[in-house]
Amino acid sequence: MAIPWLTALKVVPWGDVIEHAPKVLGAARQLLERQKERQRKKLEDGETPLPASGADDDQTGPADPVEELRLTLEAQAAEIDRLRQTQMALTDTLAELAEQHARLVTTAEALRIRSRTLGWCLVALALGFVAGGIWLLSR
Repeated sequence: MAIPWLTALKVVPWGDVIEHAPKVLGAARQLLERQKERQRKKLEDGETPLPASGADDDQTGPADPVEELRLTLEAQAAEIDRLRQTQMALTDTLAELAEQHARLVTTAEALRIRSRTLGWCLVALALGFVAGGIWLLSR
């Protein structure tokens, strides 16, 4: 079961992954800033989302058109606030994931170097044992 994982890990070009990790993190941060800028621009332009449900079909509401517009406006403002909070949470999560990915790549590279060093140490130790055994047999 462990062999396919090892094969998969050997296939991954870790040098390229580590090289591009800062770029991925930078792109995630740019995405976060772009989303914030879009939100600011939409607020400045006064855009409002479409009603979430068929509010125009509601016949049981107030008879006064001004009161109806006020209620619709309040509902849309609440929906905008909810969507803004959701979007900010998603962009924060994306930024956190990008940072975690960068830390994971750094840790994976350190583990790769350690395992390679350990492998070379084991080879050197095995060669030392073989050389010692040959030396003892030749005496």
